[in-house]
Amino acid sequence: MNHRQKLAGEKSNAVSKFFVYLLMAVLTAVIVVPVAWVFMASVKQNSEFYGNPFALPEGVYLQNFADAWTKARMGDYFFTSIMITAVALCILLVVALPAAYVLSRYKFKGSKLLNTCFMAGLFINVSYIVVPIFLMFVSGDKLVKRLFGHSVFLNNPFIVALVLAATTLPFTIYLLSSYLSTLPKDYEEAAYVDGAGYFTTMVRIILPMAKPSIITVILFEFLAYWNEYIISMTMLTDPNGARTLPVGLLNLMKAQNAKAEYGQMYAGMVMVMVPTLILYMCVQKKLTQGMTIGGIKG
Repeated sequence: MNHRQKLAGEKSNAVSKFFVYLLMAVLTAVIVVPVAWVFMASVKQNSEFYGNPFALPEGVYLQNFADAWTKARMGDYFFTSIMITAVALCILLVVALPAAYVLSRYKFKGSKLLNTCFMAGLFINVSYIVVPIFLMFVSGDKLVKRLFGHSVFLNNPFIVALVLAATTLPFTIYLLSSYLSTLPKDYEEAAYVDGAGYFTTMVRIILPMAKPSIITVILFEFLAYWNEYIISMTMLTDPNGARTLPVGLLNLMKAQNAKAEYGQMYAGMVMVMVPTLILYMCVQKKLTQGMTIGGIKG
């Protein structure tokens, strides 16, 4: 009887594994096939789009990328996105790392209130506050123009980066605090005995131990900043000024649909996707550690 039950259990496990692998294969195909199709379409000539859309390209037509980079200004949009993303990440980490460290490792008067305020920020969707932010900046620009004669808050990539960092600060502090709170306090006590101060302990002891969670934050927020559309479209209103890649890509899609130059459109899509794919491949192992390790056991 026990032998039969063992065989039945092994058969049930085999069937379960089969369906799990089948589901994973289907999900992989759903993700990989559209991405591969975009890459193939980006090197096709326009004449190839009027036949079988799933046919392999007849050749590698790289002129699509050159035209998208120069004629469609995707190159300008690319560097604007890089600048905004880099500045936003720097601002976020400079503010979030010390805040998360203090809130997770120390108890002081008002710490619970601060934690509550940051947690409340998790429930505020940026789509709901982008209009008030825009109106506030419009009023601020009117005042600045009276005083200095030029605009500061609108059409300024640095202001966009500042807003992006501010809107993602609650989630980042929550994620980092959850990780830092699991680290043993023995390391800090040993550092204090050796004469290290609070800042030195944070920089040299705690943050290196929290590297997986920091890399997780960088990847998540990089994806959020790189693909962000609403704030960039609202704050960067000058059609001839700075634009981010998602905003520029939408304009390119509208223009190329009218001109029927689909190769440039898909080349622009590839330009948006490639940096995120490269970053994910570089930090994949650290990302897995950051999502699975709750802390270092004492």
